[in-house]
Amino acid sequence: MQPPTTLTGLLHRVAGTFPSHRAVSVSGKFNLTHSRLHHLVERAAARLLSAGIKPGDVVALTFPNTVEFIITFLAIIRARATAAPLNAAYTAEEFEFYLSDSESKLLITSKEGNEPAQAAASKLGIPVSTASLEEAEAEELSLSLSYTDSPIDSVSELTNDASDVALFLHTSGTTSRPKGVPLTQQNLASSVENIKSVYKLTESDSTVIVLPLFHVHGLLAALLSSLAAGAAVALPAAGRFSASSFWSDMLTYNATWYTAVPTVHQIVLERHLKNPEPVYPKLRFIRSCSASLAPVILERLEEAFGAPVLEAYAMTEASHLMSTNPLPEDGPHRAGSVGKPVGQEMAILDEKGEILKNEVKGEVCIRGHNVTKGYKNNPDANISAFQYGWFHTGDIGFFDSDGYLHLVGRIKELINRGGEKISPIEVDAVLLSHPDIAQAVAFGVPDDKYGEEINCAIIPKEGSNIDEEEVQRFSKKNLASFKVPKKVFITDSLPKTATGKILRRLAAEHFVSQT
Repeated sequence: MQPPTTLTGLLHRVAGTFPSHRAVSVSGKFNLTHSRLHHLVERAAARLLSAGIKPGDVVALTFPNTVEFIITFLAIIRARATAAPLNAAYTAEEFEFYLSDSESKLLITSKEGNEPAQAAASKLGIPVSTASLEEAEAEELSLSLSYTDSPIDSVSELTNDASDVALFLHTSGTTSRPKGVPLTQQNLASSVENIKSVYKLTESDSTVIVLPLFHVHGLLAALLSSLAAGAAVALPAAGRFSASSFWSDMLTYNATWYTAVPTVHQIVLERHLKNPEPVYPKLRFIRSCSASLAPVILERLEEAFGAPVLEAYAMTEASHLMSTNPLPEDGPHRAGSVGKPVGQEMAILDEKGEILKNEVKGEVCIRGHNVTKGYKNNPDANISAFQYGWFHTGDIGFFDSDGYLHLVGRIKELINRGGEKISPIEVDAVLLSHPDIAQAVAFGVPDDKYGEEINCAIIPKEGSNIDEEEVQRFSKKNLASFKVPKKVFITDSLPKTATGKILRRLAAEHFVSQT
C-alpha cells in the first residue's frame, strides 16, 4: 500500500495502527498515546477553524519544547493552515521581521507568554493566543481564542492536500539574510518517509528530543519521523536540552537512538568524561547533523557510548535530510563523510551545470519530492537556486569512488588565500583533534598580500591553559603550511545559531573587529 502523500495522512494512519502505543512523554509528568494525541490534534484543529483560521493562513508559534507546541503545530497543519515556528529567544525586532515576513495571521505562545513576541505581534496588529494542556486527561488543549459557534466536527470535512503549505521556516542565514522557505505536506511526508526508511524507525523505537522544535533537525528528524513510525519521543522536563537529565531520560524512556548537532555531542561527551553515568542505554545508533562532526569527536562518541555514530547532511530547503551514513547492516559509515543520498537525486555540478565525475569537487545539487518549490517572494534567490533543473545547495563537495559524499565547505565560506582554496571545515577538524581544544572555528579575513588569510578562534577545555603558540605548533604539524591559521583568538564563547551551529561569518566579523 502506498504511504499517504501528506504528513497528516501518515499520522492519521499511525493513530489507527498503533492507537495504544506511547507517542509523546513529558519527562516525569505524563504520556500520551498515538490515539490520544490524534484526538487532541483534531479538537485543536476544530478550535482553530471555528476561530476563523482558513486554509493557507500562516499561524506563528513560539514555545519551548513542550507537548503544547506539538499539538498546536499538528493542529495548524491539520486545519490546512501553515505553521511558522519561531525561536522563543528572539528579540522583539527579530519577531517583528519574522512575523511580518511570514504574513502571520495569529501568534500562539505558551500560557506563560513571550513578551518580545507579544510586543511585536501587537505592533503589527496580529492577535495572540495561548495554548496549554492542563493535564494528560484533559478533553482538549485549552486555546485562548474567540470562537464562533461552528460545530466541532467541522474539521472532519477538511481533507489535507499534498500541495498545502504546511510549514514556513527561514534559512539559518549563515551566509546571508534569512530566506523564507515554504514546505508542503508532500515535502514533509516524503522527508519523513526517507528518514524512517534509512534509519529503520519502527514502533519499537524511542528517543529523547534534545534539539529545538522550531528548526527542521529537531522537528523532522526527531519528532515527526518518530510519530510517523508509530515510535515514541520524550521531551525534557525543562522544555530544552539539559545535559544533567539527558541520560536518565534516555534510560527511563528506553531510548534506542538520538540525534543532535556536534555542539550537543561535545557537551554530552565532556560530561561523560568528567562524570560518567553508572549505566548507559543500548542504542541502535547516534545521529549527527546540521554542522560538520570532526572525525575525532565521532570516534570518542562511539567509544564512550558503544553505538555507531552516523553523520548526515541536511538543509531546510530539503525538508531536512539529503544524505546520511548507513546503519552498520547496510554498509560502512565513514568519518568525515556525510554518507549517501536518501530518497532523492543528488549530483555534483560544475558552473555550467555539467555533472562531474567521482572525486571531482563541485556544487552539491539535489532534486526530489522533499525539496521546496522555491523561496517566498524572492525571485532572485529562486533563479540562482534552481538553475539547470536542480536545487543548488551552495555547498562544495565530491563523491568518493563508493558514492559517499564529502563536503568541503560553503561556496561563500571557502577561504581563497592567494588562489589556494582552503576548506575551513578541514581546519576545524584538525583543531578539534587537539586534546585541549573544546570548540574551534576557522575563517577567512581580508589580507593585503594574499587577498584572504586564515584565522581561527578556539574555546579551550576547562582547566587547560593552551596558548596561541601551541595552537600554531599543532596546526603546522597537521596541516599544509598555507592552511595554518595566521592568528589565533582564544575565547570563552563563539557566535552560534539557536541550534548550536557556529556562525563562521559572524565569528569572522567579531574577531576581526578586535584586531
